[in-house]
Amino acid sequence: MNSVTLRSPLDMHVHLRQDAMLDLVAPLTAASFAGAVIMPNLLPPVNSVERLQWYTQEVRRATAAFSFAPYMTLFFRDYSEQELMAAREHMIGIKLYPAGATTNSEHGVQQIDAMGHVFAMMEEMDIPLLVHGETHGFVMDREAEFTRVYRHLATAYPRLRIVMEHITTADAVALLDQYENLFATVTVHHLYITLDDVVGGLMRPHLFCKPIAKRPEDKEALLRVCLDAHPKVMFGSDSAPHPVSMKESPGCAAGVFTAPIALPLLAQLFSTHSSLDKLQAFVSDNAQRIYRITPPSTEVVVEKVPMTIPDAYDEVIPMWAGSKLEWSITKPAHQ
Repeated sequence: MNSVTLRSPLDMHVHLRQDAMLDLVAPLTAASFAGAVIMPNLLPPVNSVERLQWYTQEVRRATAAFSFAPYMTLFFRDYSEQELMAAREHMIGIKLYPAGATTNSEHGVQQIDAMGHVFAMMEEMDIPLLVHGETHGFVMDREAEFTRVYRHLATAYPRLRIVMEHITTADAVALLDQYENLFATVTVHHLYITLDDVVGGLMRPHLFCKPIAKRPEDKEALLRVCLDAHPKVMFGSDSAPHPVSMKESPGCAAGVFTAPIALPLLAQLFSTHSSLDKLQAFVSDNAQRIYRITPPSTEVVVEKVPMTIPDAYDEVIPMWAGSKLEWSITKPAHQ
């Protein structure tokens, strides 16, 4: 197969930021995807109904030229029942960040065990819980250590749909078949790179992300479930734009920007592994079933036509800038 037509492709985890950065990157996502799950870790975070409605309007304004559904999220905190009731119709789920785990997560949860009453209300209201699953242990072990939290949540709240966001380890993959209410998103960059690609030679700041890329055996475990279109796995780019001044600096910001090249990268990868027929499920069908959503009806054609990744999108440098890909989008969703 030298081409694939993707129906209503979805990005189930993306960072669109705010202000000028939102205006730059949001159209790049909306040009390819019928919808996306928008992260709430702004400054300040999206942690109230009022701020959720404001941010929804901002995203819709920035993507007004496209048929695009923004699936909004709230930043996890100790919400009241009244707050959750008021917010539920405006969002797809609530995103939990352990405090300090990643970009703009300083206001995250300090003690997850103390939030049982919120999890119970979310379970009762059928509000999905999206989790950045890392502890504050040694950086290579943080996600593996967090599996005990996933096990507790999945067992204590069996009707709560829990999405393990941007999983990077074989340990996380193994959980999928152990608990009915656990699901996962996987990024495209974690399907391509290991930690060796980031710091094995000179450090490559535009490949540095949180969670960090892991070992070859972890990448192989991720590849296996994605290429097989495991029914509990969805594509979520975790595309995270930062200005070049924040990436190429001593305090390198965490995040890989892939939004405009994600579908060609995926098509190239799935084609290489003779699994192009499974890409539709990974980038749309599974997510529609798991989240019970019906996105706008769009089609994107990706073909084996070479392209060169742009050196930059204004002040944001993408993954593998300047490199050549074998595949490209020949018919965008909104042509």
